[in-house]
Amino acid sequence: MIPFNRPPCVGNEQKYIEEAIKKSKICGDGEFTKRCSAWLEKTTKTAKVLLTTSCTHAIEMAALLADINYGDEVIMPSYTFVSTADAFVLRGARVVFVDIRPDTMNINENLIEAAITERTKAIVPVHYVGVSCEMDTIMDIAKQYQLTVIEDAAQGILSTYKGKTLGTFGDYGCLSFHETKNLSMGEGGALLIQNAADAERAEIIREKGTNRSKFFRGQIDKYTWVDAGSSYLPSELNAAYLWAQCENADKIQRERVHRWNHYYERLSELKAQGRIELPVIPEGCENNAHMFYIKVRDLNERDGLIQYLKAHDILSAFHYIPLHSSPAGKRFGYFHGRDIYTTKESERLLRLPMFYGLKETEVDYITDCVRDFYNGYTLN
Repeated sequence: MIPFNRPPCVGNEQKYIEEAIKKSKICGDGEFTKRCSAWLEKTTKTAKVLLTTSCTHAIEMAALLADINYGDEVIMPSYTFVSTADAFVLRGARVVFVDIRPDTMNINENLIEAAITERTKAIVPVHYVGVSCEMDTIMDIAKQYQLTVIEDAAQGILSTYKGKTLGTFGDYGCLSFHETKNLSMGEGGALLIQNAADAERAEIIREKGTNRSKFFRGQIDKYTWVDAGSSYLPSELNAAYLWAQCENADKIQRERVHRWNHYYERLSELKAQGRIELPVIPEGCENNAHMFYIKVRDLNERDGLIQYLKAHDILSAFHYIPLHSSPAGKRFGYFHGRDIYTTKESERLLRLPMFYGLKETEVDYITDCVRDFYNGYTLN
């Protein structure tokens, strides 16, 4: 069976975890946490990066830093993971969904301005599969209306837009190191903070609302509760696992990009025949090969292909069910304008196996099976 995903493991993970245990410092903010944070700051050219327990928690921290409160509105795509919305719902905000672009599955930047009201506080672009949203336009809108921009770059590690790293355009960027991501710590994430003045408050929020970090640095003689916060600091064991990935990020990326390109090459004939659509990478966007998907004709065809691949020992998957169609989405938000593409395109999208360690021969087999399916599939 070819799995849909296999968590990356490059070889030094266990060694570093054992090192962390020997240092008797496993609760977080130890040597490995500091190494990972410094690497991310250097790699993304960000003023301050804080590791978190998840990307979900990074977005929650961003919502607190942005002072999102009851009655505020936050604009985002409906085609995203629930965490993108949850962070703001927890603050009492109302989520305003707008339609996506069919080419990238990202928020349609041309629909954002019409969704802005006097209650709008923030825009949350989601960089689907690590392909950037049209950030120039989004940042111009945010500047004009004085809105905070919080980038959900969960899938965007090492992707760029016009040479700049995703997660570094807005006020805050949120990364994921879940086991399905290019770099992993099992469960984890990071908050990218562009304004150094926010860094101290972010540390306090991450440490349950206390100034504990300053205490450990010897800046104060005791720590206390000074702000609202929660427990967003990951274990040093998770950071030790991540550090092995950071050290080998270039190697991981090279292999993933090779596999992504191999998929594209092998399926281009079906694309030329009009049987499927392949991912679009707009000019100026660097693809981090987080995911490889195809788009089929409709929901029925997708279900048939999923079952066909499963019968041939290949696990594939669809992706998000649009949030605005969910019970909570209807309760906590609303869709502004028409849903022309969000639902339709989400029902056509099928993700194929993509992970570090996927063999070229496995991509050959997967693409052969996709082609065989269409060779025996009659369009009605």
